[in-house]
Amino acid sequence: MSPSNLILRPEAEADHRPVEELTREAFWNLYRPGCDEHYTTHLIRGHADFLPDLTFVAEVDGQIVGSIVYTRSWVVNEQGARIETATFGPLCVHPDWQRQGVGSALIAHTRALVEHKGYPAVVILGDPRNYCRHGFKTGKDLSVGTPDGRFPLGLLVLELKPGFFSGHQWVFHTSPVFEFDPAAVEAYDARFPPKAKRHQPSQDLFAMLIRAVVE
Repeated sequence: MSPSNLILRPEAEADHRPVEELTREAFWNLYRPGCDEHYTTHLIRGHADFLPDLTFVAEVDGQIVGSIVYTRSWVVNEQGARIETATFGPLCVHPDWQRQGVGSALIAHTRALVEHKGYPAVVILGDPRNYCRHGFKTGKDLSVGTPDGRFPLGLLVLELKPGFFSGHQWVFHTSPVFEFDPAAVEAYDARFPPKAKRHQPSQDLFAMLIRAVVE
């Protein structure tokens, strides 16, 4: 259950820096020493695939405690049909507010908007443990894979039009905004207060998850 005083609203320009600070705090040392998600958020806002109408923040008593950012993505079937889908990420909640329903509220609220806009699906790359309870299924079950013909464990699909994927094989394509030079992350991170980079067990688990495929 989310906090009773939780407010969800579209991200405003004044939120950019606070959201990036929040994102950095939420992801720091989680998947790798340091993180790049705050830089990714920065890049997305200036990219043609950014979906600002679906990008929201969560507030409690005027403090931003969560954020969800959307971009365009695509699935292409064996006949060459190219269909636009929606992808969220980064999705983050401040560590002090995690496991209190903030992320779930952001997903539920924006899912309704995505469905209203007529997208057939939300397709993401994420940890199944976080998203199966929201209705996401493995891409393998819906015949949605990657360009190399694999079905990663973390490729997850929320079908909004029942039966949309039936009868075809699909390849998922993310926006090119997620392809960037790691050196640019370091340069951008220098704009923020220093934080210690270190190894922690969640990074080992992430390294296993991103190599795992569904057969």
